[in-house]
Amino acid sequence: MRAIQLNRFGGPEVLEVIDLPTPVPQAGEVLVRVHAAGINFFEVLMRADRYAVTPQLPMILGVEAAGVVEAVGQGVDAQLLGSRMAAPLFMSQRPYGGYAEQVTIDADLVVQLPDSLSFEDATALMVQGLTAFHLLRQSPPDGKAVLVPAASGGVGSLLIQLAKWKGARRVIAAAGGRAKLDLSLSRGADAAVDYNNLDWPARVRDVTDGKGADIIYDTVGGALTAASLQALAPGGELVFAALGRYGLAASDLEAMIGRNQSLRGFALLPLLSPDVLKASLSELFQLAASGRLQVVIGGRFPLDRAGEAHRLLDERRSTGKVVLVP
Repeated sequence: MRAIQLNRFGGPEVLEVIDLPTPVPQAGEVLVRVHAAGINFFEVLMRADRYAVTPQLPMILGVEAAGVVEAVGQGVDAQLLGSRMAAPLFMSQRPYGGYAEQVTIDADLVVQLPDSLSFEDATALMVQGLTAFHLLRQSPPDGKAVLVPAASGGVGSLLIQLAKWKGARRVIAAAGGRAKLDLSLSRGADAAVDYNNLDWPARVRDVTDGKGADIIYDTVGGALTAASLQALAPGGELVFAALGRYGLAASDLEAMIGRNQSLRGFALLPLLSPDVLKASLSELFQLAASGRLQVVIGGRFPLDRAGEAHRLLDERRSTGKVVLVP
């Protein structure tokens, strides 16, 4: 089978197409023929050794895939053969390997896809969908004005819709450029601000009657985090979910204390047991299959153009979910 291997850190060009033996499912595992593999921004950072954790090389990137079960290992129900499944590799003992034509994963982790849900949409609802889903569980938006940075991205476009569904009083999208703002509005945002404009926090306050956002779901980090504080209401909550991209100084924290604001960390994996994972994905899949949740696919690339897909994310030109289609 073909796969994309990372042998050294660097730009998108370091992603190499290689041939590997077809993996054999061990006891308790299934072999999935990959029809779509998701690309996440943290994988772009890993490729360049800019992530919070340096991976061991060589490796096959990719923590999520969706496809059809082609073989089963010992002790696995043969009725799974031919089933359309999501493969959340990030929960398995081998949490990578999705940039490939086939993957193996624990049979207890795969989740059945509704017939009307595409493989591409299923990848968008794994890492990014689960992040949006559990951000809102950790910090419920009911009755509150919320700010969603990177609102046209994979997490952001889902956060807008789920926050509205969960009863947010007002959803403000923040993104860069008219096209991304329009996409955010099309997904249900009540207002959109362009953070290419230096006064964007003032615009957030304008559309919240001068108060600012009650909750900011920050999945971006860096300099945007400090700027976001200007858009946070007194007593508001900044939920930080951008591991390794910290942007707050001690003076920012002191200012938050003075305004009775809170900083809450968010990490997805500690919240997920196998049962919670499967229940959450099943709910997200049903929402998307029924049309109540619309997934944005911002780019489809063949496996051998994985470097181009990474470049799209690296240059911040993507919207929604970017997928590989082996």
